Amino acid sequence: MARATSPVTENPWQTLRRFTSARIALGRAGVSLPTHAQLAFQLAHAQARDAVHQALDATQLQQQLIATDIPGAPESHILHSAAPDRLTYLQRPDLGRRLSEDSRAALTGVDTPHNAPLYDIGFVIADGLSALAIATNAVPFLAALQTRLAAHGWHQAPLTIVQQGRVAVGDEVGSLLRTRLVVVLIGERPGLSSPDSMGIYISWMPRVGMSDAERNCISNIRHGGMSYAEAAWRLDYLLTQAQQRQLTGVALKDESGADNVPGVIHQPAGLSFLTPPTTDPA
Repeated sequence: MARATSPVTENPWQTLRRFTSARIALGRAGVSLPTHAQLAFQLAHAQARDAVHQALDATQLQQQLIATDIPGAPESHILHSAAPDRLTYLQRPDLGRRLSEDSRAALTGVDTPHNAPLYDIGFVIADGLSALAIATNAVPFLAALQTRLAAHGWHQAPLTIVQQGRVAVGDEVGSLLRTRLVVVLIGERPGLSSPDSMGIYISWMPRVGMSDAERNCISNIRHGGMSYAEAAWRLDYLLTQAQQRQLTGVALKDESGADNVPGVIHQPAGLSFLTPPTTDPA
């Protein structure tokens, strides 16, 4: 009996798929995608949609932070943006950038001196566009970061968790708590291969109305993306430089040398996965 042949025509570049989770070299069945690739795409799209609409369990997150001994967690505040619900949050990005009146009042009541900033650094955790990213990555990342922060002896503000928050909500939180630096951990917009990606945004002397050009960003922190060790290395460098130079944003470049982070494997500079490795003729 003749052996049945596969209806799928393979793509000659399919060997490159081992280097990336992107949808490349999927092959074809006639003039369409193979069934497996089509179903995988639909599943990834559903996971991305779920990540956008999933609610953050702020109380559980707060308990996990306390149990992990994250500084500032015992005095942490659960806050809410001016967006009252998820639908409004998605339709009105401007409301996600500001605190609700109740949350603003809660931070206004925190005892702070009248003049100079009280805290060196404050951490804000916001669900953003992926509560899954925060639920998965925030606690283990902060745990990995603490050893580096402890070496600086910086005075950390009470940690805050903001529901329905955008990146800029951290500027208002930081200004109310009077922190020199604010670090926002936020769920990034889900992609079709990364519904759980977390980003970090850093602002010096935060205030309402700051532009994106005044912030630094570290993105794609997740399993399968940037590791917690590398993200902690990069963030520690940026925070140290920001404290020394008293600025963040386009004037502060990441020259951390994170390619040398122990245990993190990087592609050699100047090469890509399309470039064959060179050999020493000697």
